[in-house]
Amino acid sequence: MMTASGPIGGKRDSAFFGRRKGHRLRPRQIDLLATLLPRLALDLGAPAPADLRALFTPSVDGIRMEIGFGGGEYLVSEAEQHPQTGFIGIEPFVNGMAKALAAIAARDLKNIRLHHGDAVEAMAWLPDQALTGIDLIYPDPWPKRRHWKRRFIQETRIAEIARLLQRGGEFRFVTDIPDYVAWTLSRMLRSPHFVWTAERAADWQWPWSGFDGTRYEAKAKRGGRRPCYLVFRRV
Repeated sequence: MMTASGPIGGKRDSAFFGRRKGHRLRPRQIDLLATLLPRLALDLGAPAPADLRALFTPSVDGIRMEIGFGGGEYLVSEAEQHPQTGFIGIEPFVNGMAKALAAIAARDLKNIRLHHGDAVEAMAWLPDQALTGIDLIYPDPWPKRRHWKRRFIQETRIAEIARLLQRGGEFRFVTDIPDYVAWTLSRMLRSPHFVWTAERAADWQWPWSGFDGTRYEAKAKRGGRRPCYLVFRRV
């Protein structure tokens, strides 16, 4: 997972750290990476259309984005549930991209576009107020203190999320790491661009309507870790 805010401390800002490939790909996955991915990939070498809906045929009513979609279970589920919404999925890990492509092909989904790389690049490319929603589902928590600077949630990235969201749009965040919950809440609540939508003390314990859990979430629950669901609205 991955700002689009340019250099930090004289270095290129990136939110992706670590390896980009795991186990060996199957022939079908290799074929999809070579044939389907180019048809769905954002062309960052050309200017983004002023209206991102032009990226989708048939037409869509609005566009959402998932940053770091892992194996694509949540992205594909959301695209199936909301066929009139366009979805942009970002994932640097080749095995995750291959899994998502297989699911997209099997379901013949037309409302997904992809970026195989760092979210920094895609977010920088997108125009202001282009999105109705942004989801960050189980990002790497980087639990060691010396690695906290690698967490996706940083002040610069919150400002970038605010730039991309339309007023009234939502940023949705899920993690099973209590420290990352506190980290995210403290930074989002300091932002003048967002309000936390929780109305009751226990709202963080329950996912939003239509949320399909991922394989990672099932593993977390088996391990006794409780997911936390946070929703922030752009003001």
